[in-house]
Amino acid sequence: MLDALIAGVIAGYAIAVPVGAIAALLITLGAQHGARVAAGGAFGAATVDGVYATIAVTAGAVIAPLIAQIAEPLRWISVAVLLVLGVVLALPGLRPRTGSVTAASIESTDAEPGPRVRTMTFRRLFVTVGALTLVNPVTVVYFAALVGSSTLAVDAGVPERVVFVLAAFAASLSWQLLLTTAGSLVGRVLTGPTGSRVTALVGGALVIALAVRAALAP
Repeated sequence: MLDALIAGVIAGYAIAVPVGAIAALLITLGAQHGARVAAGGAFGAATVDGVYATIAVTAGAVIAPLIAQIAEPLRWISVAVLLVLGVVLALPGLRPRTGSVTAASIESTDAEPGPRVRTMTFRRLFVTVGALTLVNPVTVVYFAALVGSSTLAVDAGVPERVVFVLAAFAASLSWQLLLTTAGSLVGRVLTGPTGSRVTALVGGALVIALAVRAALAP
């Protein structure tokens, strides 16, 4: 049982820790929307990692031959999704500021200054980040290695397999929540119109750059 726990923790961190599109996205979401809302994205990514771990310990031998056939289409789907998300993240930073500040305008609005947009919800980020993790090439590549490895004994029973999956999910979730929390701390430091604009532009540009890198990958 302990071996299954350790193997699950290692698998969870190994699939979550590599810096890539998901990590950059979660940090940006944490900075823009705060840790509580961005946690939806963390749970979405960790849930998909848990699903992959479940497949690996239940039907890995059957699924492994199919991964190579779908890896390339998934890569281009991921590129398209990343490009769209990068633009969405950067849009608040591209919006022009409202006109000159007057006494009338100050009295007529209580809105916070700056381009910070809080239209995202926990559920929406859960679905969005989860879907992106599902087609993320880095996740797929590691999943292919996971199903072909001996991280869990072949003769492991159901309890050991359940422990492996839960440990992988918990390890992945802890890392994803760390990223969103770190992003929210950055967002608190970069308060105000200028800081919010910089956060949006840098985060969006980084995600778009990762999409370009994925597209150019051999």
